[in-house]
Amino acid sequence: MFKTLTAVLAATLLGCSLAHAEPAERIDLLTENFPPYNMADDGKNFARDEHIKGIAADIVREMFQRAGVDYTLTLRFPWERIYKMTLDNPGYGIFVTARLPEREALFKWVGPIGPDDWVLLARGDSPISVGSLEQARQYRIGAYKGDAIAEHLQGRGLQPQLALRDQENVKKLMEGQIDLWATGDPAGRFLARQAGVTGLKRVLRFDSAELYLALNPSVADETVQQLQAALDAMRAEGVVEAINARYLQ
Repeated sequence: MFKTLTAVLAATLLGCSLAHAEPAERIDLLTENFPPYNMADDGKNFARDEHIKGIAADIVREMFQRAGVDYTLTLRFPWERIYKMTLDNPGYGIFVTARLPEREALFKWVGPIGPDDWVLLARGDSPISVGSLEQARQYRIGAYKGDAIAEHLQGRGLQPQLALRDQENVKKLMEGQIDLWATGDPAGRFLARQAGVTGLKRVLRFDSAELYLALNPSVADETVQQLQAALDAMRAEGVVEAINARYLQ
């Protein structure tokens, strides 16, 4: 009788425990076409899971697998939309994005995943030479709407011509619609090569940023720590360097 009651009690307690157990955290990851860090394998503005490639996409996949964190991965357009989705929705993350002081408190951060030099590029035959953004003010500058680089220029009082996709600035530069292209390096040169354009001239490096995975603040601190530990281990083992080499060499 006692053993029976004990077994029944144990089963009841176990059932209650399972009923109240928290489900494993899943993070819905968003990204954009931003070669060579993240891109759709067909070049379109929507892709899911294995159809997304790039330095950051490969690093993030490995990082989540090592940390044992479940995730979904979707590439969408435009950047402003997916950035706002990540801000507004619990359990969301976005990559890659510059970790800037004005964004610090908006997200929980994992990284860095890679560098991003902020540069002004010109055509190889351009005579333009500037030593500062102030000197560049006289020229027509193209940038990418919603990007940190565009916001930085606007914050300095410049008025760049904004494209919905950074790829559009390659064509605008080559056709003379803009004089300078404000973009990231290596991202800008990679985009140019995809469009068959080489020999662009770096006119000015005016800033730099580190690119991160940004997570909605609802993501558990423990999950963030697990992901960061996985990334740190990957870097120590040379995995991050090997992934970069696949795309940049």
